[in-house]
Amino acid sequence: MAHDKRPVNLNLLTIRQPVTAVVSILHRITGLILFLSLPLIFWALGATLAGPEGFNQVADFLSSALGKVFALLLWAAVGFHLCAGLRHTLMDMGWAESLRGGRIGAFAVLVATAILVILGGIWLW
Repeated sequence: MAHDKRPVNLNLLTIRQPVTAVVSILHRITGLILFLSLPLIFWALGATLAGPEGFNQVADFLSSALGKVFALLLWAAVGFHLCAGLRHTLMDMGWAESLRGGRIGAFAVLVATAILVILGGIWLW
């Protein structure tokens, strides 16, 4: 039996992933976050449409510090998922399919998301 010299490190947190892989993984995670937050979003929408009491309840929560953090995190997930989705759509259309183009697109997604989060934070506070 030959001696196998392949690495056996199975800790994914110690492996340095390329930026394209990080953006792809985060795109999946933000999609899951958005999907799991839908019941809360639908509840808030229903409460605001049910009457003034429900609207005030949702408005009070969103004006609290915890509500603002929740709204900013949800905004970050929406912004990242949107930017990464646009990147994937452009790649499906044949743009930025090269390794260099993929890296530039991944960095563009991160920069655009950072700008969106900063603008959202300014607007919330």
